[in-house]
Amino acid sequence: QVQLVQSGGGLVQTGGSLRLSCAASGRNFSNYTMGWFRQAAGKQREFVGAENWNGIYTFVEDSVKGRFSISRDNAKNTVYLQMNSLKPDDTAVYYCVADGKRPYMRTLITIPSGYDYWGQGTQVTVSS
Repeated sequence: QVQLVQSGGGLVQTGGSLRLSCAASGRNFSNYTMGWFRQAAGKQREFVGAENWNGIYTFVEDSVKGRFSISRDNAKNTVYLQMNSLKPDDTAVYYCVADGKRPYMRTLITIPSGYDYWGQGTQVTVSS
C-alpha cells in the first residue's frame, strides 16, 4: 500500500518558519515529481510548488516565492517544504503529492488531477 505520511506543521506567529516533511512508503518515487498543495478554509485547493525527479526543475507559486522552498531526498523517498516569513494568508491545510504515472518529467504539473498520491494533510496556522 502506497502512503505519503506528512509531519511538521502547527501554529506559528507571523514571520516564523516551519518545515513540512512527506515520507513515501510502499513505492519508490525517486523518478517522479513530488510537490505540495494547500487549501484554506472556504477556498479551492491551490498549488504551492513541486520538484521534478532529479531536482533540476523546481517551481513555487508567486504567492510564496522567496519564502517557501521545496527539496527532496530520494534516498529517503521524502519531499520537504520549508516555509519562512510566514503570513496569516498562508494558513491552510497543506498536502504533499506524488505523480505516479509520468517518470523523468521535465515539466511540472500544477493541477490536482496531475497527481496520483496525496498525503493526509497537515494544518498550518499563522497567527497575526
